[in-house]
Amino acid sequence: MTRAAFIYESALSQHVLRQDHPMRPARLRHTYQLLQAYGAFDDGKSQLLAPRPATLEELGLLHTSEYIAAVRGLSSGLSVRHAERFGFSSMGDNPIYDGMYEAALLSTGATIMAAELVASHQLDVAFNISGGLHHAAPGHASGFCIFNDPAVAIKYLLSLGLRVAYVDIDAHHGDGVQNAFIDDNQVLTISIHESGRYLFPGTGFVEETGTAPAIGYSVNLPLYPYTEDEVYLQAFQEVVPPLLAAFAPDILVTQLGIDSYHTDPLTHLQVTSRGFVGAVRFFSGLGLPWLALGGGGYDLGAVARCWSLAYGVMVDAEWPNTIPVELSQVLGATQLRDTLKLEIPEDVRLETRRLAEEGVAAIKKGVFPLFGIKG
Repeated sequence: MTRAAFIYESALSQHVLRQDHPMRPARLRHTYQLLQAYGAFDDGKSQLLAPRPATLEELGLLHTSEYIAAVRGLSSGLSVRHAERFGFSSMGDNPIYDGMYEAALLSTGATIMAAELVASHQLDVAFNISGGLHHAAPGHASGFCIFNDPAVAIKYLLSLGLRVAYVDIDAHHGDGVQNAFIDDNQVLTISIHESGRYLFPGTGFVEETGTAPAIGYSVNLPLYPYTEDEVYLQAFQEVVPPLLAAFAPDILVTQLGIDSYHTDPLTHLQVTSRGFVGAVRFFSGLGLPWLALGGGGYDLGAVARCWSLAYGVMVDAEWPNTIPVELSQVLGATQLRDTLKLEIPEDVRLETRRLAEEGVAAIKKGVFPLFGIKG
């Protein structure tokens, strides 16, 4: 029987970055409410756990003491000289807001707690939807991310002597995690994302494969805007399964951003719940200890629906397709699963397939041989 936990409490979803900011923590609350309505936590094999804040020592596994102090000071209203040097500005991606230090501590602590539970085999899978903040660097915020909880958790897992596979399916390249382990052959990072030619952070090209002694341990599959489920899943299946099999990790960490969704206001991929769940089902089928994290996603209804479906896969449950009436208006949908067929112009569809095939071929040529995989 799968032993699973969902990490959440209301404190994770109460802060406001800025009134017009696309990152809205209310999406976390909506996901929890939808799962609760489906009775997700009434079954003995699924636990609802409250997070704990990260400690300074844990943050220090990745982040500099100067940066941690700057975040704490800015959060409490102190004037920190050259705030922009740490990635903060009033109208940029990373605004300064009251309580941001405490909020970031809690979401990071939730990921570390989940990692502890999975690494100790108390759980098979733990899902922290407030985590997956994969852009933050050791000394500055980036892309809505203050502390890089996936990288901090992976540092912790490495301290236990574990080999870690990190797979990132957010629409944006997982640059912060890749950079943190660019020269570490105990960590395999795979990122499947919209090409940096069209989307922040402008990185994540196939040629980025890591540095010695970890050449080949950073894997990137950039996709063309408007890539839909069929092309997405085919490319995923050609790259991810053989690499994970060859690397043979002790533990799996996934970033399950759903800003790849076709109605997301910030991105251009055309993934539906079908494509997203297809990737999640693969992760579930690996049978590895699994730390699952949230990430991007700015269509709030799509986020709640897709992350609820993801947790259903984790606990081997099929939620009803009808969204409870009290939530359907909030989420802007009456059905949990997508059934629509997206209309993609044929020339665009061909271009998405071409770029995906080129990326897959480049990975098979440049990375697969390093792992003894025949392309």
